[in-house]
Amino acid sequence: MSKVKYLIRCIFNLNFKNMFHIAKMVSQKSKKPYFVILFDMAYCGLVYGAGYYDYQEFEFYLLNRKERKTYLTRVKNNNLIKKYNNKEYFYILDDKSTFNEKFNKYLKREYLVVKDFEEFSVFFKKHKEIIAKPLDGEGGKGIDKYIYKNNSKEVYNEITSKKQTLVEECIHQHKEMAKLYDKSVNTLRLFTFLSDEGESHVVNQILKIGNGGVTDNFSSGSMYTFLSDEGVVLTPAIDQNDSVFEIHPLSKEKIVGFKVPLYEEAKRIVNEAAKLIPEVRYIGWDVAITNDGPAIIEGNSFPGVFQMKPSLKRNMGLIPKYKKYHIE
Repeated sequence: MSKVKYLIRCIFNLNFKNMFHIAKMVSQKSKKPYFVILFDMAYCGLVYGAGYYDYQEFEFYLLNRKERKTYLTRVKNNNLIKKYNNKEYFYILDDKSTFNEKFNKYLKREYLVVKDFEEFSVFFKKHKEIIAKPLDGEGGKGIDKYIYKNNSKEVYNEITSKKQTLVEECIHQHKEMAKLYDKSVNTLRLFTFLSDEGESHVVNQILKIGNGGVTDNFSSGSMYTFLSDEGVVLTPAIDQNDSVFEIHPLSKEKIVGFKVPLYEEAKRIVNEAAKLIPEVRYIGWDVAITNDGPAIIEGNSFPGVFQMKPSLKRNMGLIPKYKKYHIE
């Protein structure tokens, strides 16, 4: 009954204009009739819990019935989060000040919650380059980089007006990571799951790469690709517009085959960190690789869904892999 109620709620909240627009785009790309795509889109929503964004992003129009069952849709992902993550503890990950205090051991950078100008001025002069962000921001929004030019008061006024009350010293990424793109810190998204026995495992791994901005966030115009369990890039990168990149358009560096340095150490620290918050068992960690080792940037209590597009690499979805770790 709860599933029926959920479906009814989804239908009432559906943005039909957007759905029709995406169906038309998929129809043009797949060269299949528009009404066939629209019907199949509705069918996948009812049977597999795949919304029209899932249908487009994971290219359900290329998949057969067996393959579709293996894909982790947003509805299924939401159910995993409800099952394994206690929302009463989300604040530990969502509030950046609380997060930094809890996981300070793994940050590898100094930070300051701005309360007055004098304290900020000392911090700014010391580090010369800082990143400022809101305490409750997400998706890479509201993050700016500031460089010290004897302008502490000016920057202080700007960050307080923008409510960017968390400032951190800039992370300087590993020289190998900078080869991909050096204007932002390119990070890993490592998904951990804490088992019933209290053991943590990395169950999915993504590499996010900047492309023209100061952050590598997908929703801010950058790209992502998939890693093997050993930290090697498996497929070309994609951005939010479905553009495919075998070579980075700005750095001209080859993406497929790139080996993330210090990858095993990165897995080790997120598995350690996951055990500090057993009430939230399924977490997406953003991790930078520096010359001094991996550094955790943040943890996501509501991790997104990242799966290979079948047009890039014909592959099963995440569900079979998750089941190996008893995530279901």
